Amino acid sequence: MPVRIIKTGISADAAATDDRRVRDIVTGILDDIRARGDDAVREYSAKFDRWSPPSFRLSEQEIEQHLASLPEGTLDDIRFAQAQIRNFAQIQRASMVDVEVETLPGVVLGHKNIPMNSVGCYVPGGKYPLVASAHMSVVTAKVAGVKRVIASAPAYEGKPHSAIVAAMHLAGADEIYTLGGVQAIAAMALGTATIAPVDMIVGPGNAYVAEAKRQLFGEVGIDLLAGPTETLIIADETCDAEMAATDLLGQAEHGPNSPAILLTTSEDLAMGIEAEIARQLETLPTAAVASAAWRDYGQVILCDTEEEMVAQADSIASEHVQVMTRDPRYFLDNMTNYGALFLGPRTNVSYGDKVIGTNHTLPTKKAGRYTGGLWVGKFIKTCTYQRIDSDAASAMIGEYCSRLCAIEGFAGHKAQADLRVRRYAKVA
Repeated sequence: MPVRIIKTGISADAAATDDRRVRDIVTGILDDIRARGDDAVREYSAKFDRWSPPSFRLSEQEIEQHLASLPEGTLDDIRFAQAQIRNFAQIQRASMVDVEVETLPGVVLGHKNIPMNSVGCYVPGGKYPLVASAHMSVVTAKVAGVKRVIASAPAYEGKPHSAIVAAMHLAGADEIYTLGGVQAIAAMALGTATIAPVDMIVGPGNAYVAEAKRQLFGEVGIDLLAGPTETLIIADETCDAEMAATDLLGQAEHGPNSPAILLTTSEDLAMGIEAEIARQLETLPTAAVASAAWRDYGQVILCDTEEEMVAQADSIASEHVQVMTRDPRYFLDNMTNYGALFLGPRTNVSYGDKVIGTNHTLPTKKAGRYTGGLWVGKFIKTCTYQRIDSDAASAMIGEYCSRLCAIEGFAGHKAQADLRVRRYAKVA
């Protein structure tokens, strides 16, 4: 029996219309900030966030006041989460080694892993204060060895969010700003009279933030285009409807355009999930958002075999993939397109989002086909070098190079090689 679509989400055409509208708005904001700098940044902050302080950058005194306002237990929880993220980032960093090797007699090749000089970390905080995003970006950049790490988050309910400020500070941010949206991305990427530009922008955000990063890519580096949160549940008959629905809604609450998909071989689960979701929405405090996401972007797909589920999952290439089947390892061994896998019922996407140690900034909109998520390596440039230690090696490589340049018609390149052959070849 072919794969059956039990519930469909919003059409591709409707999604494309939304993308075009966002693109046009962002282009206008970026053009204005290029032209007017800080004045435009301040106007957009006042317009979108109702926030226009004397300085967007927090002073050391203000930072200390925010830390002092939090219970010690909250600070301990932030420290615990950051310790897990720092530990895994350090393990990843240790896997990246400089190399130098003599590939031929007298020919030495190598590479160095060089941290970026400056990075801007965006922490979403307009709708939900996403404290965890500070851990994921700032901690990881610091482990990579980035010299200057700045962090920015929008005002939350009319003021800086103390837990976000604390997370940025404890993570090691060198500068902290209360500034959100496209204006924050533009200020960090382009620079203004009061904010020095950075070399790379990282961190998740809404559709406008993602589009700003897309349009600025090239002028600055970016981690990836992290769009609306996506979740895919892969389940068989061992997964009950309560757990599947809880985990779908747990990510659908991110926003009304967050795709949540159930992919299953269990017809009972596929046919029963709607009723369970409706039951849970009756008491979920974020039901207004989660219900809209499920209504417009939720899908239920029924397959016959695990092989079909792998094929469907790789086609979907979801940001988060939670596997609750009899043999979760099968999907780890066979899937190729995803942001992050969560294997078995004991783990879940929320663990990865907040505390377990892996990074929660992950590819969306099928980008899992060609990139992984944010990790310590994103902040590091692997740069090659070469050295020739003997006359004989230079002459030998030069002879090959000269002939190859002639094939391509590159006379100047050939001349570089020929000069070395004349200088360094031993005449019998």
